[in-house]
Amino acid sequence: MSATPEPYARRWQALGVLAASLLVITIDNTILNVALPSLRADLDVDSSQAQWIVDSYLLVFAGLLLVGGTLGDRFGRRRALILGLLVFGGGSVLAAFAGSANELIAARALMGVGAAGIMPATLSILMNIFPEEERPKAIAAWAGVSGLGVALGPIAGGLLLEEFSWASVFLVNIPIVIGAIFFAKVLVPESSDPETPRVDVVGAVLSIVGLTAIVWGLIEASEQGWTDPTILGAFAMGGSVLAVFLAWEKRVRQPMIDITIFRNLRFSASSLSIMLVFFGLLGTVFMLTTYLQTVLGYTPLEAGLRMIPVAVGLVVGSRAAITVAEKLGTKVAVAGGLLIVACGMQILSQADMDSGYGLVATALVIMGFGMAVGMGPATEAIMSSLPKEKAGVGSAMNDVLRELGGTLGVAVLGSILASKYGSSIDGSVSTLPEPVAAASQDSVEGAHVVAAQLGGDSATNLIASADQAFVTAMGTTTDIAAAVALAGALVALVFLPARRNRLEEEQEETAEPVEHEEAEPALV
Repeated sequence: MSATPEPYARRWQALGVLAASLLVITIDNTILNVALPSLRADLDVDSSQAQWIVDSYLLVFAGLLLVGGTLGDRFGRRRALILGLLVFGGGSVLAAFAGSANELIAARALMGVGAAGIMPATLSILMNIFPEEERPKAIAAWAGVSGLGVALGPIAGGLLLEEFSWASVFLVNIPIVIGAIFFAKVLVPESSDPETPRVDVVGAVLSIVGLTAIVWGLIEASEQGWTDPTILGAFAMGGSVLAVFLAWEKRVRQPMIDITIFRNLRFSASSLSIMLVFFGLLGTVFMLTTYLQTVLGYTPLEAGLRMIPVAVGLVVGSRAAITVAEKLGTKVAVAGGLLIVACGMQILSQADMDSGYGLVATALVIMGFGMAVGMGPATEAIMSSLPKEKAGVGSAMNDVLRELGGTLGVAVLGSILASKYGSSIDGSVSTLPEPVAAASQDSVEGAHVVAAQLGGDSATNLIASADQAFVTAMGTTTDIAAAVALAGALVALVFLPARRNRLEEEQEETAEPVEHEEAEPALV
């Protein structure tokens, strides 16, 4: 057996670059939420377009992650990281200067293309530069940063909107992207899969088409109805294409996804748990920003700052995650973390117009802590189930399920919220003129805009009815999110092995080390 090589000397500095790259794309999952009211007014954005502005980024991001991971393994992970940063930065510039909702949706989709190159590269590079004994700590930091971005998005957005227009939430990405590219060339080593696998173009197209059809149906269902033939057709098309995708992956020589990896319970149970918790988390954050700004009346900055408890919970939980996993095992850490998240969501579901911010802050701390405790060990379980030379694909699969869960969370929970809100306020606006009633039923923000034009007692009554309808809808929807997180905890408890088995440990010990090329500043 060959001697174990010395670990990459500048690995902790490189982790800082990876963390900054990861942070900028995860912040973009939620930074836009606080800017939606401004966008609605400036670009005349309706409820469906608002969800697409959020989901176009998430959908393209999730749909291309496997391609991004494969290209990184094939052509170099640092190259994939730098190219992804360039595309993400370019999309940010286009988004900042968008003149319509459709232009902004397209720019956000381009940003998703860049993010799909960045995210799998960060985790796969991490796996290849850290020795096994340091890897859990590094992965815990990676998972903490990915969750922290979700929490920091509304805070950063609120701070920017206090002084600048909504375009600032995109322009702020540019200096971060420039700095990350420079330091990636200096500090991050290149690595790749020595087998140089081919890119599964057919699989990539099938996965993108299938996911797009399903998520489009979920977003539009709140307006067109869940039994509308167009919506049912989208679901049928998406399900059929994804079935073809899975069949193709089983027979193609070099697939995007090796379907057999799901036989490994550490991989499959951890992946499903991550998907379910992000489903609940991003859907809940999407609702919460509207609740804070529109119902409770906070400014974008005030609403953003009130998301800080999530960050506090994440920081504390990240420190606890390693200890819990080492002493109690991965099963307890992941299941316990998701159970804590579910409890936090259940507390949040009790919020109403009079409960105040204290209840929200308590729920956010608990959710952040639980997420950190569960996600680090779950991510480590996924990545340790695969050989390091396949780190890009493994990272991409982890990221796909994470982003797919978030995308579906915003789409499904957003649709349920809109449907429940519309039915709850229906009786209160039945006597109003049709255009006024339609705008009020579209969203709680729309009701507030209409009320400002009406004035007098009619405005007061409309705002009270809209706020109450939204709070009722949010409570029901958050209960569903809590149930989904609880399902993730049960999956981990039932199916996730407590620790790696002996065979996996022997494979880790006998695996050939992956050589790293030192970073060359001139490499593009």
